[in-house]
Amino acid sequence: MQAKYLFLFYGLLQASLGSKLPNVDTNSIQKRADTFQNPVVYEDFADNDVSVGPDGLYYFSASNMHYSPGAPILRSADLVNWEFIGHSVPTLDFGEKYNLTNGHAYRGGTWASTMRFRESNGLWYWIGCVDFWYTYIYTAKDVSGPWTRAAVLPGGTCYYDCGLLIDDDDTMYVVYGSTDVSVAQLSTDGLSQVESKHVFSASDVGKDGIEGNRIYKKDGFYYILDDHPGDITYIWKSESPWGPYKSKILVDNVKSPLAGGGAPHQGSLIQASTGDWYYMSFTWAYPNGRIPVLAPVQWEDDGFPSFVTDGAGGWGSSYPAPLPVKTVRDWTRTDIFDGNSLSPDWEWNHNPDETKYSVGDGGVTLSTATITSDLYAARNTLTHRVHGEFPVGTLQVDFSKMADGDRFGLAAFRDRTAYIGIHRDGQDYTLATVHNLTQEESAWNTTSNGTIIATATEIPSDKTIWLRASLDARASGSYAANFSYSVDGEKFTQLGTPYAMQTNWAYFMGYRFGIFNYATKELGGSIRALSFTSA
Repeated sequence: MQAKYLFLFYGLLQASLGSKLPNVDTNSIQKRADTFQNPVVYEDFADNDVSVGPDGLYYFSASNMHYSPGAPILRSADLVNWEFIGHSVPTLDFGEKYNLTNGHAYRGGTWASTMRFRESNGLWYWIGCVDFWYTYIYTAKDVSGPWTRAAVLPGGTCYYDCGLLIDDDDTMYVVYGSTDVSVAQLSTDGLSQVESKHVFSASDVGKDGIEGNRIYKKDGFYYILDDHPGDITYIWKSESPWGPYKSKILVDNVKSPLAGGGAPHQGSLIQASTGDWYYMSFTWAYPNGRIPVLAPVQWEDDGFPSFVTDGAGGWGSSYPAPLPVKTVRDWTRTDIFDGNSLSPDWEWNHNPDETKYSVGDGGVTLSTATITSDLYAARNTLTHRVHGEFPVGTLQVDFSKMADGDRFGLAAFRDRTAYIGIHRDGQDYTLATVHNLTQEESAWNTTSNGTIIATATEIPSDKTIWLRASLDARASGSYAANFSYSVDGEKFTQLGTPYAMQTNWAYFMGYRFGIFNYATKELGGSIRALSFTSA
């Protein structure tokens, strides 16, 4: 990891932030820094909606599409150092396809949603549209949960790419829309719609589309933040939430602070406790994903904000720190699964079959949940975001209870996947590296179950092995995934040639480490993940 990122990632500020995460060091560390470095989190957290909570801390709601639980939540005391604290959507309870039992929901799920705390009733609200048809509302007393589904708006009411404003008089407004943007007023309890009105269109600024809507109020004026996909961020101003709105460009195709990254756009405006304002966006930086970047904005005499560039007119790789640094738990660490539940870092590919896994006594047991030859159709694949430029995931696993026909492994998981794992056929165990498990980019159906490109027969007698995936995840890198194994956890041997990871945007989510175990003959086998190290 480069030195300039080290100060972002230390121990967890659990004592002062009240975290409920398991297995956390309770030491609180405070440091001061003159500057911060972008990205603020070198992981895939897109479509941010950042707001201030009742405790004065900052909360970041993100997209995670078909991964479960949905709608990740991060927390920070300084807008720079973030910790992963939970999810707003406990399970993707949106139909059978989200369980991988009747189709699949790749590129569905939770995206471009909104989250806010409402002081009058002490509730957090999460609002998002799923499958372009229903808008779901979840609420919680505590941002860390439990969250519960509170309402579903009538079919066809889709708050597409939405933002929530709780006005000074406690009225709740939601801005939403793609190309044509509308504002809806919610009922007193925030669980139904009172009225909705179209307020402007992309054609008003000569564009063919608008997305990523957020709504704010400052000095008596209403502001809507949104984007022309891929390049330009607009800010719209009005004396009323219903308009009329005047627009101004905030960011125009600005250069990314990451080499090879796309122009940052879409995100949130945030006012820090100092009174200063910031824009949290993301840069498209596949194969890692859409990575959060932060920059200051300044309010001008015309009542619009302007973006603060670096000396070359780009999004700065470094800016003055918004606040005294409050460091948090390191994003890269070893999980020994010594609690009775998974930390928020882990998300399943679709909803899991909860009867087919268990956490406790220093491990995660994954029993086979699906009979298939298709990894993309197999339930209970456990995923973890990759971190940084050169992420490395190392899995220690006991596979002594595999059944005949079972397949387990550690994957570089996306719509173009490769993995290293064990295949059992009868009494034979084969250590294999498999490349090119693929999906097509329309209905996301599987087009290939992959090809074995290398095998080894060095199977340890105690059936415990370490598997490793080492990635070049830089947007300007080689996109290579290398796989290796060890029988002692010390010496690793590469198996097979590097795999070229996919960098296309259409899947939206970036690469993840994936731990899978499925049956090709009959259910009954299991593996036990003993530790996982993200480095």
